[in-house]
This record gives sequence, structure tokens and C-alpha cells, in this order.
Amino acid sequence: MRLAALLSAAIISAGLAGCKASSPSKLETMTVTFAEHHIFVGSVKQKNPLPATTENWADGKDAFSHYCVACHGMDGQNTGVPFVDRVSPPVPSLASEDVQRYTDGQLKWILDNGIRPSGMPGSKGILSDDELWSIVIFLRRLPPAGSQGVPEMYTH
Repeated sequence: MRLAALLSAAIISAGLAGCKASSPSKLETMTVTFAEHHIFVGSVKQKNPLPATTENWADGKDAFSHYCVACHGMDGQNTGVPFVDRVSPPVPSLASEDVQRYTDGQLKWILDNGIRPSGMPGSKGILSDDELWSIVIFLRRLPPAGSQGVPEMYTH
């Protein structure tokens, strides 16, 4: 009986030690990025019906500031987000080449549906289509990193 308990404890300990998460390899990252851009994320050909005007950009910034800043910061580049380097998969800078390669339709699809199993939630039924399309306009012309300060929720 005692031997069985010791053996069980050893197996559980070995299993837990093997559960440590590590950063993905370059091949894993390339594979997932390809799959996201070409398989999982829909609406590749959908066009933004809103023109890229200063007013629509400001509307997008406003909608972004209410829904997206907790993870992406005020500038979309994770400025002031305290947990950004502690989550897996990591929260991307929205100015990154990987994010900017998505079409407008794909960005809207991501905003609508989220990306599973990442922490990116969908907003379908929470934000209107006009709000989502204006966020896409904002994402295409993000302010410089750090220029918008730290989200107010992280200043206390």
C-alpha cells in the first residue's frame, strides 16, 4: 500500500513538472500564424463600408478605449498593461506586422468572434457594426507607442 502511494506521488510529481509552459518555437509560431491568416479567420474579402475619415478614426479610438484598452493599452501597443508579458499566448501589439497583414474584413471578423484559445474575446452583440468598422480604421492608423499613456484602470 505504501509503495503504491509513493509510486502515485512520483508519477503525479513527474507529470506536474512536465506541465510547464514554454515559448513556442519559430516553426510553431509560423504554423499558427499561417493557419490564423488563411484557415481560421474568416471574411478575408469583406471590405470596410466606412471611409477612413478623421471622424471615423476618432469614433474608432473612442470605441477602442471602452472595449480594448484593458489588454491592448490606449495606443494598441500594450503600453501600461501590467500582465502583457505574463500570458500565453502573448497579447500582440496591434501595430505588429502580423496583425496589420490581416485584411479589414478579417480584423472585423476577429473583433466579432474573438480568437480561441487565446484570451481575445468576441464582441458580437456588444458593439455595433459601425463601432467595429471604426475600430478597424483606428487599428490601421494607431498612435505612436506610449503616446496615449497608461490605461486609467492601471494607475491606482
